[in-house]
Amino acid sequence: MTTLIVIDQAPYGSWSGREALDMAFSLAAFDQPAAMLFTGPGVNWLRKGQQPDGVGQKSAEKNLSAAPLFGIEALIADEHACQQYGLSESAMLPGIELASNIQDVLSSHTHVVFAG
Repeated sequence: MTTLIVIDQAPYGSWSGREALDMAFSLAAFDQPAAMLFTGPGVNWLRKGQQPDGVGQKSAEKNLSAAPLFGIEALIADEHACQQYGLSESAMLPGIELASNIQDVLSSHTHVVFAG
């Protein structure tokens, strides 16, 4: 049984994405298989070199970089959303899987949780 956490909101301006990240880390901490899918404006979580100091939040980059160490099985980006938001593979954090068919990603997991 694998849980997929879907983040479809920009990384800053709302706490729901942070809560979803905490949920994924909590699942992994208790040896529950978890993966994360970033779609829509949520793909911006995966951008290298984020500087959110201006909005008074910490960068999500360090958290996401550590996700595999904490047991998150996969960080997946919606390829279409990446194109829409001008996010190239070279501008993304390392280790991100691109998915061209989101429906396949959703159906390959037992549980799907949408942040927000």
